[in-house]
Amino acid sequence: MAIQAGTNVRAVKAEAHRRRDYLPYLLALPIILYEGVFILIPIIQQIGSSFTSDVIGMGDVRWVGLANYERLWNDRYFWNSIRVTLGFMSATVIVSVGLGLIAALIMNQRFRGRSIVRTVMTLPWAFPELPAVLVFYWIFNQNFGVANVFAHAIMPWLEQNPRWLNDINLALPLVVLIAAWKAFPFYGLVTLSVLQSIPHELYEAARVDGATPAQSFRYVTLPEIIPTLMLMGVLACIFAFRQFVLIFLATGGGPARVTETLVISVYKTAFASFDFSYGATIGVAGFVIVFAITVMFAYLQRRQAAELAA
Repeated sequence: MAIQAGTNVRAVKAEAHRRRDYLPYLLALPIILYEGVFILIPIIQQIGSSFTSDVIGMGDVRWVGLANYERLWNDRYFWNSIRVTLGFMSATVIVSVGLGLIAALIMNQRFRGRSIVRTVMTLPWAFPELPAVLVFYWIFNQNFGVANVFAHAIMPWLEQNPRWLNDINLALPLVVLIAAWKAFPFYGLVTLSVLQSIPHELYEAARVDGATPAQSFRYVTLPEIIPTLMLMGVLACIFAFRQFVLIFLATGGGPARVTETLVISVYKTAFASFDFSYGATIGVAGFVIVFAITVMFAYLQRRQAAELAA
């Protein structure tokens, strides 16, 4: 009787174990289906379109092989968009993540009105893209923007107001400023949550050992937040790489293509020139670049984790 009871218990446990094995897959199934239908299939279709000729008004779709990629390789506007995209992405990541880190370090201190300042800090992130661009459009308006007052105060020799967003030397830095202003609260709040999770005993031990505030940041704070900063670097690269609304509303890719990123180039090629196949080719090139950046950051993160574990 005891043997039969033990057998029944083992059978029940085995059945429960099999159910637990299937449960993670069942929970992940909706995500897998969503990713496959709305992300994977469109990517495959886009890659397939890059090997065809699909231009409105030019006849039926036909297979052209690598002709679009050969055209891409010889397209100076494509390489210009690559240069603009990498410059915009690098500057936006450095400025937005850097400002987020500074804001988090400030918000981690105790001072009166800290909760109000934290709330105000989140406003740029909560702003929709259109109102945000409108605010900066009025600030940098050539005729009556408030930026003109500061420009003449700093450089009194100016005879005319700067053209700001229409100037080939100022347009890209100003777009970076708008994008960084919009994004830095998110990185600041994430960094702040990590700072608040650092055990206070580590700082007490560093203070007992005679560490200065700079040394405490270098040897206590920084090692704790580096993995988070690297993750935010990946996210910031992806967000900046696919940024469309802010750039298109602010400059439309101009002047003289100095703010024309890959995403803007895809839009102009596919939906302004109606060359859908070549637009898909540019999109595939962008996908390859983003994938390479993600793999590089994943490698660096694993290497950093291995060094910390050692």
